[in-house]
Amino acid sequence: MAWDESPSLQVLFDGKQVVEGKAAAFTNGAIEAAIVHCRALLEFLGLAGKSQTELSERKARTKNDDIGIEHFPGLSMLSIEKAVSSYPGPRSEAEAALAYVAYLASKGLAHTTSSFTKHDSGTELLEVAFRGIPVLVVNNFYLPLDIQPPAYELQSRKRAV
Repeated sequence: MAWDESPSLQVLFDGKQVVEGKAAAFTNGAIEAAIVHCRALLEFLGLAGKSQTELSERKARTKNDDIGIEHFPGLSMLSIEKAVSSYPGPRSEAEAALAYVAYLASKGLAHTTSSFTKHDSGTELLEVAFRGIPVLVVNNFYLPLDIQPPAYELQSRKRAV
């Protein structure tokens, strides 16, 4: 979100440069994969996008081979209220962020659209969703089952200017 222009990228194998270009060659695909993965996790938890800003609760799985949180002993699909209640900000922002990532996975990635631009509020909503969905999975799946959550947070460092 902070870049006005995509910085350069170099990919090295055994210390030898094999690819050069713009960082967007990596970041675009990584962001798109994160969007699709977030939608899959929301569906696993029992939530879906109703609109660009609203969630809906799944009543049942539509396919016999779909695995959801409710297939694990003692767990059930999340309600919208439970999903947004742990967010420290406004409830409406939490729901909008989760709904937006589901919407964008279908509308923004499945085909070209003008509904997402760098400087719109969607960028901030994606950040909320990208930070919040892993927490939802840890708090509502791993911890209740007494399973050690994976170390999902990436280690990073600020880029030298």
